[in-house]
Amino acid sequence: MTRRDPSYIDVHVGARIRMRRQLINMSQERLGELLGITFQQVQKYEKGSNRISASRLFYASKTLGVPVQFFYDGLPGMEGSDGLREPSSGDEFSAAMMSPEGVLLARAFKDANSSTMRKLIAGLARLVVENEKK
Repeated sequence: MTRRDPSYIDVHVGARIRMRRQLINMSQERLGELLGITFQQVQKYEKGSNRISASRLFYASKTLGVPVQFFYDGLPGMEGSDGLREPSSGDEFSAAMMSPEGVLLARAFKDANSSTMRKLIAGLARLVVENEKK
């Protein structure tokens, strides 16, 4: 019996759960408590190794304060003759923002108290990238 590879859709939904959970600074343990599951199950959902049911996804959306559609936003893939197909290149921006570093950047940007601070954060990020290209 072979183990199935996770669907890219399950991986994407799990990554969005992880991104939102980290953005609001919630632990896997706390999310598990609120959903009535173990933190290990939360880990499996976040990795995409276990599929999350529709009802549990609904409760996760309420717990994390986002609409259910949030978990599907940016989902790579296009309609083909046979329905959804796995993307060839993926969405680089979404992947970067769902990384631990992307979440840290988004959290810092969100926590900035003024537009001046947000401009400084954005400017610093731009300078780092431009300096790396030199």
